[in-house]
Amino acid sequence: MKIGLVGLPLAGKTTLYNLLTGNNLETSQFYSGKMDANLGMAQVPDVRADHLLQIYKSKRVVNAQLEITDLPGLKSDRLGSGNLFLQNVRKVDALVHVIRAFDDANVEHLDGDLDPLRDFNNLNAELYLADLDFLEKRIERIQNGKKITPEHRLEQNALEKYLQALEEEQPLHSVELSEEEADAIKHYSFFSQVPQLVVINTDEESFKNRSYKNQEELDKAIKEQGYGRLLLSAKIEGEIAELPPEDRELFMEDLGLKETGAYRLAREMYALLGQISFFTVGENEVRVWTIDQDLPARKAAGKIHSDMERGFIRAEVVAYDDLKEHGSFNKCKEKGLVRLEGKEYPVKDGDVITIRFNV
Repeated sequence: MKIGLVGLPLAGKTTLYNLLTGNNLETSQFYSGKMDANLGMAQVPDVRADHLLQIYKSKRVVNAQLEITDLPGLKSDRLGSGNLFLQNVRKVDALVHVIRAFDDANVEHLDGDLDPLRDFNNLNAELYLADLDFLEKRIERIQNGKKITPEHRLEQNALEKYLQALEEEQPLHSVELSEEEADAIKHYSFFSQVPQLVVINTDEESFKNRSYKNQEELDKAIKEQGYGRLLLSAKIEGEIAELPPEDRELFMEDLGLKETGAYRLAREMYALLGQISFFTVGENEVRVWTIDQDLPARKAAGKIHSDMERGFIRAEVVAYDDLKEHGSFNKCKEKGLVRLEGKEYPVKDGDVITIRFNV
């Protein structure tokens, strides 16, 4: 998956990028004029894989990865002209939109005061403006064409519904299209329909209280847009990352955290994109595989190796939760919890799978 980190300057997105990728970029570089996007890979931590490592006595864990792009921050006085920003958005599968909800006298806010709702609306206005511009031009092109076919008419009807929704500041997912209309515009992609996880970056006090400025209004706006939402403090997460493993659990417990921000972000992103994880295990490694939800077992086997898909016979499946409860594969087998599934079996999140194949 390709994930783009977006946000206004000094919202904390480069800090989050560093946490996810392990890089050490200068956090104010975009504010100082640098406009190139930064690309890095982020390990997707999964406590289930670590537990499987202990059960199977494997040598290592190979986690899934996310490709993370830290996009240049958009300044509110440049909205409507962020062509470079839009070009980068086209290259990603989803956006992580970092909203500043922290007070820090040492980090100025470009608009003078803290207003998470305003910042959320400002950046999303860029996406809306780009979609409005495309819709108006495409509708005009159809109307001025020498011949308007029935297919063009269906396309125009759908685009006009979308245009009306955006003019009324309504999300495109709220628009009802007929099956024919939806089919007529399926080859188009719209900026405001890119899946988005809104990360609300708070200070330590706000995070402990689970509250921040404009909370009710911002949460409502995020829900209306159909976006995901995650509350975290990049500053706290940075402190957690620097602690020795034996101290992390105590520190996280004091904050009411069971999982790191990186893990929670990955889990929310998977849910947003309809992705799940399954596991393969062996003496050498426990490996985490990312697939679409309910992907058939044969197709999932192809993610491991094309030969497995081509020569697929059966999938031997046991649920992670059963392994965790009973402690070993053999005990799960004794209790009838290990299953043989066929090629159409929809793989579930947490399945531990061994593929039987012959080529």
